[in-house]
Amino acid sequence: MAHDSASPPPRHAPPHIRLNSGSDDLLQMSQHSQPFAQQYPQSSRPSSTRSLTQNSRPGANSPYSSQAPAESVELLLPPRKSKPRRFRDEESPMRSTTGESGYNSRRTSWSSESAGSRDSRYGGPFASPFDDSRAPSRAGSDEDGVNTQTVSEKYNIMPSAGLLLFPEDVEKDDWLHNPDPSDRDGKMNCQELFSRRGLVNVGGLLFITLGILILFIGYPILTFVQEAINPGGNSCKKDPMCISDKVSLLNNIRHGLIDPDTPDNVKERWGADGNKQFLVFSDEFNTPGRTFYDEDDPYWQAMDIWYGVTRDLEWYDPDAATTANGTLNLRFDAFQNHNLNYRSGMLQSWNKLCFKGGYLEASISLPGRGDTIGFWPGFWAMGNLGRPGYAASTDGMWPYSYHNECDVGITPNQSDPGGVSNLPGMRLPACSCIGEDHPNPGYSRSAPEIDAIEASVEYLDALHKTDAIGSASQSYQVAPFDVLWRPNTDWIEVYNPQVSAMNGYQGGVFQQALSTVTNLNNQWYDGKAYQKYGFDYRPGPDGYVVWNVGDTKTWKVRGEAVGPNGNIGQRVIPEEPMSIIANFGISDGFALLNLTGLAPLMPAVMRIDYIRIYQDEHGELTCDPIGYPTTKYIDEHMQAYTNPNLTLWSVISLLRRDLNKANVDTLPQVSNKIQTTQKFLHAWLQSGQTTRRLTEEKAIVRRRERRRPITSTSNII
Repeated sequence: MAHDSASPPPRHAPPHIRLNSGSDDLLQMSQHSQPFAQQYPQSSRPSSTRSLTQNSRPGANSPYSSQAPAESVELLLPPRKSKPRRFRDEESPMRSTTGESGYNSRRTSWSSESAGSRDSRYGGPFASPFDDSRAPSRAGSDEDGVNTQTVSEKYNIMPSAGLLLFPEDVEKDDWLHNPDPSDRDGKMNCQELFSRRGLVNVGGLLFITLGILILFIGYPILTFVQEAINPGGNSCKKDPMCISDKVSLLNNIRHGLIDPDTPDNVKERWGADGNKQFLVFSDEFNTPGRTFYDEDDPYWQAMDIWYGVTRDLEWYDPDAATTANGTLNLRFDAFQNHNLNYRSGMLQSWNKLCFKGGYLEASISLPGRGDTIGFWPGFWAMGNLGRPGYAASTDGMWPYSYHNECDVGITPNQSDPGGVSNLPGMRLPACSCIGEDHPNPGYSRSAPEIDAIEASVEYLDALHKTDAIGSASQSYQVAPFDVLWRPNTDWIEVYNPQVSAMNGYQGGVFQQALSTVTNLNNQWYDGKAYQKYGFDYRPGPDGYVVWNVGDTKTWKVRGEAVGPNGNIGQRVIPEEPMSIIANFGISDGFALLNLTGLAPLMPAVMRIDYIRIYQDEHGELTCDPIGYPTTKYIDEHMQAYTNPNLTLWSVISLLRRDLNKANVDTLPQVSNKIQTTQKFLHAWLQSGQTTRRLTEEKAIVRRRERRRPITSTSNII
């Protein structure tokens, strides 16, 4: 459909594209362009024949200076961003501002028509054949076409700068794409391997891997182990009155057997047999303000009892056992306590800390004065199956230490009509019946005693009782007894008779004592100075005990000293696990009482700097050594070890038998029976009657009415 050439083409008609508005034939231009190109000087850098643009030639200010197509870098660049134009014919910022050049001949499809008529371009007085670059044969059809320059400005179809068209062209590298010369060989050096970036990458991977392992392996294992360690879980679940089971740690709770304050230079020593011994336990008591009530300390407990078996004059109270100034202090005061005139302290490791074999030592500053008699401080050990101060637990146990056979030595009074022994007989001998109450049948079990020191007073002038000095009795208590309590002294050695001598007291109806008394320095009292007291022993029938004061051995006894004698068999150096006791008492059953001289010394304090245990590879630090267990038996008879008012094991046995038969009526009746028995026992202790006690005790227990079973026995023995 024809239309006016002066008007713009139809809106929806496809445009006719004309290449570069040239008027010459492209083939002829390529043939004739070379002579013209040679007329201009060449650039110092030869241009690639494949380049779309050539370097600008000097003097060529217009693309019309040659019949060849115009070559300019500007024609290859994309349109620049500029201020938007309201109309198409507004001047582009890409155009020269110095004047209209040949570049301004690029126009839109109808820009020339809008500026003037067709005749004004060709028929004006200043018309030039170069005003329009179109070929004459196409002159009449420029309204219908759109050249490539116009399209590039409108649609941005021109190639971008730096475009590589050929494989051999090299891209200009920048800092990001410039390869490191060390990377060209494809090898990684140590500097690159351990660079910051490499470490961060590897560390991140390791952290993620570790987190995954902990999440899927570590956490399940920890959960399983925690359930095995604490199967009960939260202890508050079963107690509605419990708010939280999280209790802050006490200051005196220890996490190891060896005190961190123990110096390194005292952690080894040489034993009496020449073997090297190593420190296995120590308590330096350096932490002030420690208390020793029940469950306050993992190794020690201060007693709250009257020590009636020796008729002490004081009440042992936990308040009297504390730590201060780097020492354990057992304080003796003269005031009323539990209807007694004195109060003092006793510390025990019973059923908490036990040892078998080795060397036990304590550094002590004795209380009072060495020349004033009356105080009874002690540091000793006893078999764990007996608890000091609880007479029912030691009944038939202390101070037996017998071989694993049965003879007259295990019988009451040793079957001796001469009155050498008033012991009730061995409660746990080796010969036991099947099903009998025994910790391990076939073994003789007991509660022997070894004393590191029981302090008293000696007189240098024994005749006139003058020149008093302190003394230390170091002994081994044993049963059954030799004839008249005389051991075989051929196996006893006193190292320095000028300082130590055999004790004149060798025993009585309740014990045989192998003892030596050693003189002490009166400066080793009342905190002025400290001295070490201890003993080293090896258990067994061929064992020994060696006592020390300081680093000096005082005396030694071998197992052969208490070997078979008459109808009594071998007494053995204790095989039982031994607990440790430190106490400060007073009793007229041990020594004479100089109350006039003691009064100005009160309150008196027994100070213990440390307690240590050394053992070689044969020692055992446990309350359940191999072949000699104790804890299970104690748990099954706990009333005997926790009720100091029970003094006879037979009472416990009878009451346990009655409860098993359910032959009682009500709890008050059972309580009355126990109180009746305890009153008798107390009267027996006060009167000192020691004969026929078993018969009398049974007579009291049997005086009861026939009773019906009770429904609850939780608070009974």
